[in-house]
Amino acid sequence: MAYSSEIITRAKARLEEARQEREAENAQHQREAYARYPRLKQIDQELRRTMAEVAKETLRGGDDRAQRIAAIRNRNLELQREREWLLESSDLEEGYLDDSPVCPVCGGSGYSGGIMCECLKELCRQEQKKELAAAFGGSWDSFDNFRLSYYSEEQDPRLGTSPRAVMTRTLNACRNYAQNFTRQSGNLLLSGETGLGKTMLSMCIARVAADRGCSVCYESAAHLVENLQRAHFQQEAGEAGKACARYQESDLLIVDDLGTEMVTQFTLSALYTLINDRLMKGLPMIVSTNLNTEDFARRYSSQIASRLTGSFRRLTFIGTDVRQQKGKKL
Repeated sequence: MAYSSEIITRAKARLEEARQEREAENAQHQREAYARYPRLKQIDQELRRTMAEVAKETLRGGDDRAQRIAAIRNRNLELQREREWLLESSDLEEGYLDDSPVCPVCGGSGYSGGIMCECLKELCRQEQKKELAAAFGGSWDSFDNFRLSYYSEEQDPRLGTSPRAVMTRTLNACRNYAQNFTRQSGNLLLSGETGLGKTMLSMCIARVAADRGCSVCYESAAHLVENLQRAHFQQEAGEAGKACARYQESDLLIVDDLGTEMVTQFTLSALYTLINDRLMKGLPMIVSTNLNTEDFARRYSSQIASRLTGSFRRLTFIGTDVRQQKGKKL
């Protein structure tokens, strides 16, 4: 999963903090146990000495080396039995002195065998979701909260069906896309007027994909173009450069409100490059827009319009502005 360097850095920092806290907790437990049971401290010291003695005798050699090592190991076993008896007869909680690491697989390093450990992956997932929640205004929505009751059941003679029937298909398509999302899922074009749920369903897809451990980047079209310009024209791109890297590499890129950005020659070139690069890499995109097919042809280059209409699955949003309907009910 192509998490951004910022997300990985924050996740690593959290894991390191947890590792230090666990080590401090283990050390505190040991101090308290030694203070209450001095013999326990003596046993642990003697156990460490026997381990050092075995290593020393192994290097020392001699005809009776095996006997010497066996004697040390027997002493070690006696100490272990005494320690076990002492702990069982104490009032210490079970596992109080286990000295367990924050992660039994990687020990808190975040990697096992050169591969990111599941503990670090989970922290990356959490940081990804925090970042997305902030992008969506600090809140999450789910498919279960999408209310089809806002869409009329009356037949639209132009469509030969009702807005609710159309939106039921759109909702099911978005839900299926999210639940089965992979880097080979293809692209979606969410098309329709303002206030019909395009952003909400984008949010729902982002949430499910992030829960599945995928990296998701959400950006408004206006902000995306702004970052592309800053990264291109400024030597010190800073955050804009980092954002552009996420646009290129994330498992899923969601561009909201395409058509609200200012169109310049640079905009057309940058948008084409971004869309084409992700298509060439096979990385999925979701684009939401109020524009129709004719608007694409008028507003953008033929190359962009061709890719948006030919390489994206179009999902239609129709009905009456849901936000206005909610406002009338207040």
